[in-house]
Amino acid sequence: MGRLKLQPGIKSIEEEPEEFETTISEKDKAALGCMINTEIGAVLAVMRRNVRWGGRYMSGDDQLEHSLIQSLKSLRRQIFSYQHAWHTVNPTVYLQPFLDVIRSDETGAPITGVALSSLYKILTLDVLDLNTVNVEDAMHLVVDAVTSCRFEVTDPASEEVVLMKILQVLLACMKSKASVMLSNQHVCTIVNTCFRVVHQAGSKGELLQRMARYTMHELVRCIFSHLPDVGNSENVYFNGNNIDKQEVSGIPVDYTFGAKQMENGNSNSNSELDSQSSVPGMDENIVVPGNGKDTVPYDLNLMTEPYGVPCMVEIFHFLCSLLNVVEHMAIGPRANTISFDEDVPLFALSLINSAIELGGTAISRHPRLLSLIQDELFRNLMQFGLSTSPLILSMICSIVLNLYHHLRTELKLQLEAFFSCVILRLAQSKYGASYQQQEVAMEALVDFCRLKSFMVEMYANLDCDITCSNIFEDLASLLSKSAFPVNCPLSAMHILALDGLIAVIQGMAERISNAPVNYEFTPVCLEEYTPFWMVKCENYNDPEHWVPFVRRRKYIKKRLMIGADHFNRDPKKGLEFLQGTHLLPDKLDPQSVACFFRYTAGLDKNLVGDFLGNHDEFCVQVLHEFAGTFDFQDMNLDTALRLFLETFRLPGESQKIQRVLEAFSERYYEQSPLILANKDAALLLSYSLIMLNTDQHNVQVKKKMTEDDFIKNNRHINGGNDLPRDFLCELYDSICKNEIRTIPDQSAAFPEMNPSRWIDLMHKSKKTAPFILSDSRSHLDRDMFAVMSGPTIAAISVVFDHAEVEDVFQTCIDGFLAVAKISACHHLEDVLDDLVVSLCKFTTLLNPSSAEEPVLAFGDDAKARMATITVFTIANRYGDFIRAGWRNILDCILKLHKLGLLPARVASDAADDSELSSEPGHGKPLTNSLSSSHMPSIGTPRRSSGLMGRFSQLLSLDTEEPRLQPTEQQLAAHQRTLQTIQKCHIDSIFTESKFLQSDSLLHLARALIWAAGRPQKGNNSPEDEDTAVFCLELLIAITLNNRDRIVILWQWVYEHIAGIVQTTVMPCALVEKAVFGLLRICQRLLPYKENLADDLLRSLQLVLKLDARVADAYCEQITQEVSRLVKANANHIRSQMGWRTITSLLSITARHPEASEVGFDALLFIMSDGANLIPTNFITCVDAARQFAESRVAHADRSVRALDLMSGSIVCLTQWAHEAQEAMGETDSAKTCQDIGDMWLRLVQSLRKVCLDQREEVRNHALTALEMCLTGVDQVNIQPGVWLQCFDMVIFTVLDDLLEISQGHSQKDFRNMEGTLVLGLKLLSKVFLQMLPELSQVTTFCKLWLGVLSRMEKYLKVKVRGKKNEKLQELVPELLKNTLIVMKNKGVLAQRSALGGDSLWELTWLHVNNIAPLIQSQVFPDENGNGNGTGTEESG
Repeated sequence: MGRLKLQPGIKSIEEEPEEFETTISEKDKAALGCMINTEIGAVLAVMRRNVRWGGRYMSGDDQLEHSLIQSLKSLRRQIFSYQHAWHTVNPTVYLQPFLDVIRSDETGAPITGVALSSLYKILTLDVLDLNTVNVEDAMHLVVDAVTSCRFEVTDPASEEVVLMKILQVLLACMKSKASVMLSNQHVCTIVNTCFRVVHQAGSKGELLQRMARYTMHELVRCIFSHLPDVGNSENVYFNGNNIDKQEVSGIPVDYTFGAKQMENGNSNSNSELDSQSSVPGMDENIVVPGNGKDTVPYDLNLMTEPYGVPCMVEIFHFLCSLLNVVEHMAIGPRANTISFDEDVPLFALSLINSAIELGGTAISRHPRLLSLIQDELFRNLMQFGLSTSPLILSMICSIVLNLYHHLRTELKLQLEAFFSCVILRLAQSKYGASYQQQEVAMEALVDFCRLKSFMVEMYANLDCDITCSNIFEDLASLLSKSAFPVNCPLSAMHILALDGLIAVIQGMAERISNAPVNYEFTPVCLEEYTPFWMVKCENYNDPEHWVPFVRRRKYIKKRLMIGADHFNRDPKKGLEFLQGTHLLPDKLDPQSVACFFRYTAGLDKNLVGDFLGNHDEFCVQVLHEFAGTFDFQDMNLDTALRLFLETFRLPGESQKIQRVLEAFSERYYEQSPLILANKDAALLLSYSLIMLNTDQHNVQVKKKMTEDDFIKNNRHINGGNDLPRDFLCELYDSICKNEIRTIPDQSAAFPEMNPSRWIDLMHKSKKTAPFILSDSRSHLDRDMFAVMSGPTIAAISVVFDHAEVEDVFQTCIDGFLAVAKISACHHLEDVLDDLVVSLCKFTTLLNPSSAEEPVLAFGDDAKARMATITVFTIANRYGDFIRAGWRNILDCILKLHKLGLLPARVASDAADDSELSSEPGHGKPLTNSLSSSHMPSIGTPRRSSGLMGRFSQLLSLDTEEPRLQPTEQQLAAHQRTLQTIQKCHIDSIFTESKFLQSDSLLHLARALIWAAGRPQKGNNSPEDEDTAVFCLELLIAITLNNRDRIVILWQWVYEHIAGIVQTTVMPCALVEKAVFGLLRICQRLLPYKENLADDLLRSLQLVLKLDARVADAYCEQITQEVSRLVKANANHIRSQMGWRTITSLLSITARHPEASEVGFDALLFIMSDGANLIPTNFITCVDAARQFAESRVAHADRSVRALDLMSGSIVCLTQWAHEAQEAMGETDSAKTCQDIGDMWLRLVQSLRKVCLDQREEVRNHALTALEMCLTGVDQVNIQPGVWLQCFDMVIFTVLDDLLEISQGHSQKDFRNMEGTLVLGLKLLSKVFLQMLPELSQVTTFCKLWLGVLSRMEKYLKVKVRGKKNEKLQELVPELLKNTLIVMKNKGVLAQRSALGGDSLWELTWLHVNNIAPLIQSQVFPDENGNGNGTGTEESG
């Protein structure tokens, strides 16, 4: 029934212990008796002082004592005679004598004061509790007696004492354990009495004033602290509505607020609590202003029951009524200078705040209390919010903060109105607020921002609601703008706004830490038309439902605002745009257009008015649908008309006005007929109000309409009858006092709150969507952050720039890191890039260095150091999501590098540490190609770098000047600089790059390439070259660290290195790093990236393109690296192109004095014993070996070894042929053998070239090797056709060339050619005879044989140094004879009697006779014929 539950677990509020207070044990009854006896004695003693009371004792027994003294003495006699426990004694017995003294108007102030003290002592002894007999009556008696206390005033001081003691006793009653037995009426009486003391105290001493206010606070706290324990009051019974105004709250006049009259004679003799004040009592203003209806009063029976909700409602309503001192003033900017005593409203507000603090969420369970807060309280808060008093504004903000915390689910639209009309208006100076108001409003806003859920809930409930304003966006914009110091130094207000902004950002960051969002962000898209004003959520408590719902609503709201912008430029195109985005149907219907006009902010109200007033049938339908969106239920006509005309500008044409007012009147009559007979009456009266409004508020109208004129104009319009005069007078007054604005103000950013808007707000609040409570997860943070990230970064940056205190620096840094965390979590790369760009500016590293010693300047600049650490902290933590920002970060790194502040091997370590330990090597581990540790750098040597190197520079400062010892300040600054760089962990960016996301990694690599600059032909400055070298080192480091993702980087790395190689014409450090870096990449990656092996090896062709001067300078080192590459990765090189590149690099070294030995060593590794020879690399290796054989930069022995490699390779061909025959089918085997034949042919062709070498031993060894290769291929199935090619291209050619050399060159150039010719001729004969069986089967054998004969003939006739050679003269006939014998024995050469003759036979002898005519007879002694083939035969 809405009263306090008497549960055992509920305890009344304990009285704070005082000096004389104690608790009486049940066992010690006598002690309590003694105490009460003491109090009786005290009262009697004071009474005896007074002549009136003292004289009665001396008159003798014949004169009776006064009844007050008799009752006290009677109690004294009984006090020690009680045998039972005290709680069984009726308290009335020992309280009544004291109460009689308090009530008596004969007693003076001292006597009443002592009696009140005695009563207070008894109440605080805890004698009265729920177990005490008749405790309820006793408590009621106490309250009645104290609140009707009367006494004679002797002096002002004693009167104040009595009033203070009354307050003390009333508070003790409420804090007593038995207070739960008090009725609603008694609690109301106590509060009323206390308030009247407060009011009276204004004319008395300061102490009483403070005591009275304190007591009032304590009473309110005590009463409302019980609200959470009170049962639900939904079923409270009420009286009917038609209650006589005389019993306003159903409470008899003997206890309603302000109605208790204390009899007090004249002012100089008697005193009572003054009731004649103008401050309203609780029986006044019960009607809630503004709603046009009386509040339903409580039933009288409820007011006499134990106290609960009814008295709390009455008290709270009374407190609200104290704020109504400016009830009829306008609420808006014009009312900003409210002139009133701030004391009363401030006091009332503090009491209301206490009630809300203690009532808490329990208020929402009691509709009448909640209704008071939603309507009357908030309306007054809105009104007082624009007060010029900072104290009042501060208290209002505290109340709203408490209301938000406890009751925000019930105050959605009220909160929106408060922020729109109070906070956003006052926090900006442009709306006329004073600095104090701005500061209080900003402090309040920051307090709200520190509540982690506040901004999220504002966004979800208001920004994402098409019928509400964008409070979150407005507040975030306000904070960011307010943090900007514009043309002024940084002030406390800027810092305050920054605190609020960072509190919001850190709240988002904390939500990420609490529970990272695991769903992917998907943009909202409307596939088809659905009425946007009817979008609903299935479950407002489940994030799975409400998150997509509010995001969809926000999308709709944004699209509507874009549509509004289009509409304002061209209404037709605006509607078409909305149709295109599925917010309006393809075929427009009146309802959808009406809702677009009704719920979209930012529309041009002139255009809307013209559209609604149009005579077109569709426009008329839209007008009626538009009117149907309004709720005029129980609303006054003028209020309804104001609301209606606020949404558009009333057109100027009379016909349009009529159509608009007809639609309005129809809707109004439909909802609020009240006393109107029909809709025509509503139409006529509306017209009349518009005319009155024009008449009263148009300056051109000189003669104004009077009230009587207005009433006369509206006769007989209500269905032929007159409207009540009071009704018309009320309308007349309303219009006169408050103009209906037919031209709405479209410029006001934050509209003022007027009575009609408040009524509309209360109507809307009944229908608005439920309030969404956010949890600790970051459901909407991405959308919110996208809105505020840019202004936030800008605001923090500006404050950071202007700040001079480290505390502010740290606040800004915390904000930057929170922004970075949120950007990274929600994958907002652009935001993170913007942040990095902003921060890099503060490092001062990107500024042109104006300081003489930039390192010391940096060490002295705390802001720059903090910014630098933050930049690199972000790069290390959130590098995955940095894109374009890498360029700025690299600019900072390069500046540090130029200053010599980076660790010496920051780039090299990045690649070395993770690789060397796990990489197999031959002998010593591979040294770092990027550093110059194992080779001299050709370019300009780099100056001392590294932390210690820079420190040593500092110590010397300037080598040309006499050395100065650095000061302590300089040393400290330098130390700070070094510590800062260490904290940055710059090397981690590159060593940990293998963990970067692919996109970020690619941007980092591209940033390095960009930072290195485009290579240019000619001489770059040493500084530019140093930068390019350093960037290249870093690029190669991240390439090596990301071998598993080399595909992402390779194209960019290759193109950069190619650019360097192709544009460099002189040796320098840059090209050195490029070439050896490339080789190193190949060394490292070939074992792991077989699919990329060709690309890697193809890149080495860049080395072949080096300028001759550059190539010559680095040839030996390049060859060493290639050698290492081959030895470590020979098994991983599979392609012909790869081997061609490798052997090309080795071949080049054949003619280089320093490099040739290393190159030949690598070739030896490949070809020795055929260890690494494969069909793919056979030809290229043979060609390389040929070049080494032909090279004359080393001793001839190496050429001989090269020839041995070539001849030894024939073993591989034999092996491959054998394997092919065993492993493959006939077709595949034939193909392989053909390939092997081609390789063999290339081999002997290469040897042929060496056979022409000037050096005798090389030339002769080449012929020997050639003979070995020609005769050692028995197991290789060389096709006869290939042999024919071999004779033509190799054997015949080499014999011809040797012959030509022997005749055309001097002996000085080619020594001992005779021996070479002999070897060549023997080679011819041997090979011919070995292959005779196969060659004789080919059709062109005759041509081949003639070729052999012709060479023998030439060699026979050759003249070396002018004379024929004896050896050849002997050798040729002998070889010829052997050849003919073999041919004869093989049956190749024989005379045949075939028809047509035997051309082979005849041609043979034709040539043989030219060489040695006698040979025929020696070989064919039995044949007849001559050398000419004529058949003649020599005899004998």
